[in-house]
Amino acid sequence: MVNLMKLEMKKNKFGWYFKGAVIANLLIVLFMCFIPYADGLEGRSTYSGLTEALGLVGTFVRVTFVIFASVLFAKLIIDEYKNNTISVLFTYPIQRKKIILAKIILITGMTFIVIVVSNVFVAGSFVIVNDYSHFVQNDLTSNWISLEFVNIIVQAIAATGMSLISLYFGMRKKSVPTTIVSSLLIIGVVNSNNGGFTLSSIIAIPLTLGLIGVCVAYFTFRNIDRVDIV
Repeated sequence: MVNLMKLEMKKNKFGWYFKGAVIANLLIVLFMCFIPYADGLEGRSTYSGLTEALGLVGTFVRVTFVIFASVLFAKLIIDEYKNNTISVLFTYPIQRKKIILAKIILITGMTFIVIVVSNVFVAGSFVIVNDYSHFVQNDLTSNWISLEFVNIIVQAIAATGMSLISLYFGMRKKSVPTTIVSSLLIIGVVNSNNGGFTLSSIIAIPLTLGLIGVCVAYFTFRNIDRVDIV
């Protein structure tokens, strides 16, 4: 399995992905700093405190990299089925299920790691900038780092699982746009803000959707060794 993932990494150059991740992180940091600065000039307060601001950081990061994950699924799986290049891989003396599983593990692993690292980077950057600029009132408790890190891990697991749902819709239509649009709809609904409330704030909801995503991916490819998905 590890060798299959290494093969995927050699075949698909992921430089664009990591460059995009760095750019996205910097843009999120700039946006998080610009909004309270601009509102401060008008005498308004954007966030009630750092707790709310860090919650928004998590939302931006998850939305961004679930979309990135859908692009990876589209590129590494959907596009290969659409162009029938997957048939070349299926000529290898390896179970088809293992080939697809290696792709899924690679993408979900990258997604999870990038969400965690990005959350830590963006949240840490915003807290440091806020210490100097005082954009937002510091309402963090003494153990906020440990609590925030646990929340980041749990939300990253849920978001990674949710990203798999878009794979199901993409495979049904063999469509790259469908894969990306479905991920936008799912992550948009879960993280939409309604008067300060989001579905993702009830951790059971994103975790349940994440579990559904894993189940959906399994049922999508469970018979792949016996039946071609064309």
